[in-house]
Amino acid sequence: MKSDPYLNGYIQVMQNIRERALACGRPIEEITLIAVSKGCPVNAVRSVYQQGCRTFGESRIQAALEKIPELPKDCSWHLIGSLQTNKVGKAISTFQLIHSVDSLQLAQKISQVSQDKGITTSILLQVNTSGEGTKHGLSSQQWERTLDEINLLSNIKIEGLMTIARLTEDREVIRTCFRQLYQLREAWRPQMKEPRLFQQLSMGMSHDYLIAIEEGATLLRIGAAIFQRLIE
Repeated sequence: MKSDPYLNGYIQVMQNIRERALACGRPIEEITLIAVSKGCPVNAVRSVYQQGCRTFGESRIQAALEKIPELPKDCSWHLIGSLQTNKVGKAISTFQLIHSVDSLQLAQKISQVSQDKGITTSILLQVNTSGEGTKHGLSSQQWERTLDEINLLSNIKIEGLMTIARLTEDREVIRTCFRQLYQLREAWRPQMKEPRLFQQLSMGMSHDYLIAIEEGATLLRIGAAIFQRLIE
């Protein structure tokens, strides 16, 4: 019987996470792997689910809506891609956590629609730590100017921060992006409406997640390293 490459990828990634967490003196329980199933068929997601993964990420709402009915109910779905304000209603009804809140205006829209629906939506604030114009998210200075307004919004839970590091082979540049996010979480926590809730650091993808673990990541967004057959 041929081995399933989806499972091989997932098992290897989990082993790498455990080893790096142990080396850093971090408990594995504080790190969650989000298997990013963007562009993957349902059978691939199901294979990874059967090996123990319960948290999945999608960049597009429609892709998640097509997969969710075909998969077990105990899957947790995270939106990791950019979110347009006209799609907020669908997003907050579909995802347990929205990573990509990249402006005060988007946070306000999520708050408004959540209030209309009588629900509370969990979000992360996306910070552009690389300084690249091609990346979404506000700079740390821009977010700092809006924290007071963010804290006044109802029907949202701000659970932490998210970033995407610069795509480079320079490990120190990557590390700087991640370290900045950790430092911002620590600096901003006392100002947040619910400081104890403000814990998550969504950072690290297939090419840099081991560095992210070293710098305090709690949510790892990994796709290619798991669903490898689809990108060969």
